[in-house]
This record gives sequence, structure tokens and C-alpha cells, in this order.
Amino acid sequence: MQPSPPLTRDTIHGTLSTTWLGRSIELFDCLSSTNREAVQLAQADVEHGTVVAADSQTAGRGRLSRTWFSPAGANLYCSIILRTIRPSDRLTEWLSWLPLISALAAAEAIEQVSSIHVSVKWPNDLLISERKVGGILCESGTGMRSGPFQIIGVGINVNVDHDDWPADLRDSATSIWQERKIVVDRNRLLAQLLLELEHCIDELALHGTNRLALAYFQRCSTIGQTIKATLANGEMLVGLAEGIGQDGSLRVRPQATQSGSGTPEVVHLRVADIIHVRT
Repeated sequence: MQPSPPLTRDTIHGTLSTTWLGRSIELFDCLSSTNREAVQLAQADVEHGTVVAADSQTAGRGRLSRTWFSPAGANLYCSIILRTIRPSDRLTEWLSWLPLISALAAAEAIEQVSSIHVSVKWPNDLLISERKVGGILCESGTGMRSGPFQIIGVGINVNVDHDDWPADLRDSATSIWQERKIVVDRNRLLAQLLLELEHCIDELALHGTNRLALAYFQRCSTIGQTIKATLANGEMLVGLAEGIGQDGSLRVRPQATQSGSGTPEVVHLRVADIIHVRT
């Protein structure tokens, strides 16, 4: 792993240019999971926009109950607490798009600090040349005193080298260092992430999904790909990813099962594990 400047509140705040996000930062040397800590803080009624960050995690989590490789001193692990109340007619849109715009913001932040193009695999995996450089885990909850809240968990592989990965991740994961051979200051990356995320959250709240959906569509490498999807019930679906629905779902046209059966109807996927099928 490459030597990386330590995370400090003073350094983060010294480069932070947000209006409301990250004004309160809870910084830890080690946590089991930043999302887990963020849930506990949200239930204790901490302020909207509070950020939890850790130098390492012992039980970091990704989507679909996967573990997240979280060594000390190398990567960025953080969770953001949101507690803005949304009108009931906007709540579904808010919850369904939050993971997507969070991935969009994280991709923008990585590009700003490294000049590496980052694509998004639906819904919220961050890819560089089809290798995973980061991911998002969003959760919702309600506290007895706090009311409803959302947690955005972000993990970004920053200064890890190829040989640092566990053997089972070396072919599928990457880091900014691995791609560009530059050491990125995680303080700067976190400050940039919070700025990009604040922009996306404000845009969603004020103007809805129109501009965000276009930006996401342009960055999403899943669109136009043949994909294999594992659904929540364990079923498999193979088809062409044609676009993103208004609710953030992935629009997939399944492969025809037999000749002469006509064009299959488009399926809207809301929860699935996606693999891009190389043709």
C-alpha cells in the first residue's frame, strides 16, 4: 500500500466548500462499519449532513450482504446521514434515486482528483475499465426521537496496490493508485465527494430527476450491454440493458428463448446483481 496522509478534521474542513454537508464530521481510527455507526448516530438525533469516516473497518459491508475489503491507511470509508423529510409524493423517487445519484457524485469526485474516467455499473458500482474502484450502500431507518433518516455509505479504493488485494479480488478490483500511479490525499477526495454529493442531493430535491437521469445515463456503462442479472429470488435473467426507468430501475429486454416467439417485453429491474456479459 502507498503511504497516504492521515485523515484529519482540520485537513478535510480546510478544503471543504459545501454549504450544509459535512459540517459535522465524526472521525474514527477503526470501526466495524461506518454505516453501522451512522445508523446509531442517526437514531441519537445527530444533525442532518453529519459524516462518519474511518481509517479502517473490521466488518465493512457492500451491497447484497457482501464484505468490503477495508485495510487501514489506504482507502476512503465514509457514511453520510440525511434526515430531510420528503413529501409523500416524492419519497419513492427520493429513495429509488439516492443510490444512483450517490454513485454519480462519487464517480465525479474520483475524476476531479485523479483525471481517471469512472463509469457506473447499475445501480451504484464504480468502475475503471470494468474493474471495481468503489461502491455505495444506502440504508433507511427511523429513530424513536429522530424520525426517518437515510444513510449513504461510500467505499472508494484509493492507494491500494495490486498485490495488496486478497487473491479473490485481484482480477475484479482496482484502485486510483493502481490505475494512475498517483497517491491521492483521502482528505481532499472526501471533501470533493461531499461537494459533488451535495450538488446532486440539492438538484434532486429542487428539480427532480431530469438532469440527474441524463448525467447518470451518460456515465452508466451498463446501458447497451448484454447483462446477466441475478434477481432477489435467485432467478437468472439475460438480456440487453436498454435504459433507465423514471424510478431508477434498469430497463432490460430479455433474450428471446426461441425463434419465432416475437420480441420479449422489457423488464424493469429494481434489485438485482448485474454482470456485464462480454461478447
